Amino acid sequence: MRVETCDAISAIRQDEWNALLPGDNPFLRHEFLLALEESGSATAETGWKARHLLLRDDDGRAMGAMPLYLKDHSWGEFVFDQAWAQAYLRSGRDYYPKLVSCVPFTPVTGPRLLIGAGVEREHVGQTLLEAARACATRESASSLHVLFPEPEPALATDDLLVRKDCQFHWHNDGYASFDDFLGRFTSSRRKKVRRERRRVEEDGIVFRAVSGAGIDETLMDRVYGLHSLTFMARGQLPYLTRDFFARICETMGESLWILLAQRDGEVIACAIFFRNSTTLYGRYWGANGRYHSLHFETCFYQAIDHCIADGIQRFEPGAQGEHKLRRGFDPVTTWSHHWLADNAFQAAIGHHLSHERAWLDEYIIAARDQLPFRRDDPAPERGNA
Repeated sequence: MRVETCDAISAIRQDEWNALLPGDNPFLRHEFLLALEESGSATAETGWKARHLLLRDDDGRAMGAMPLYLKDHSWGEFVFDQAWAQAYLRSGRDYYPKLVSCVPFTPVTGPRLLIGAGVEREHVGQTLLEAARACATRESASSLHVLFPEPEPALATDDLLVRKDCQFHWHNDGYASFDDFLGRFTSSRRKKVRRERRRVEEDGIVFRAVSGAGIDETLMDRVYGLHSLTFMARGQLPYLTRDFFARICETMGESLWILLAQRDGEVIACAIFFRNSTTLYGRYWGANGRYHSLHFETCFYQAIDHCIADGIQRFEPGAQGEHKLRRGFDPVTTWSHHWLADNAFQAAIGHHLSHERAWLDEYIIAARDQLPFRRDDPAPERGNA
């Protein structure tokens, strides 16, 4: 076997890369990664230097791959290690660059070691990890980080530190309607949700859904402008460029789902989602002003309605946001794996993570107590996403 290190996803054939994907996670598709890079969203200039790995056998057949980026910041990862960087700085050492296996700006659990069918899975996974560590050494990187991976035998190794975190996801437990879902809530929480939905309706706001394949340039300009307002309100530029969405509409339009909130015929807010056969992924939102409860209706309740109507099993609305608990989103464990070249830091951060994990366990128990469900109808325990 031989490993190729690729400075752009375009250096790998689309059919080769996509053939290694085990499911229909839209964010690992070659088209998605290519749109990130070629639109200027995730490039060397924005601090995302592609170092993707491709493993071939002696006949040139692709056996495995790994999305990989050399980073000089921690922006857009959603596994927060800025305290680690500060510790390196105080010790007079450099934390950046670091090597990261993830999908830029996308805190969604998925495969990180892409392994073809009919091969020795653990061996190929270990070979990819060894190649990633060798790349880190070659690039003088402080560390290797595998963010939001699905469980994989090759990741269960003593030299990778394991970090635990939590997100809030909605699960479709066979609901016939939104009212069926609300039927599991306590009376007080059910009334509050209905009041939020009623306030939006009383404001004369109606909703329309479009797919990426059905959106024209004028509407995309409006959607992108609203989405940008959310970032600018926080003093940031959007993660993704306008060209990124244009490329996705062209190559993955069926995976992009946009919900438009309209009043008097004007689009006043929108939410941007991706979807596959089982899961709806909430990504971005924007509005041209403040409207009572509109964020909850657009980003959560309308999306839940859509999942129930289409038989979608899970809704992941994005990282963080404890306000999701009161609206029926369960705490779900997410993971990341870390290797630090410096043995002293590896030991110190490993010690820290053991304490952090104990705190997370307590946090998840406390979070479950905030769910709105009746005591006689609690949410089932949820494992990995």
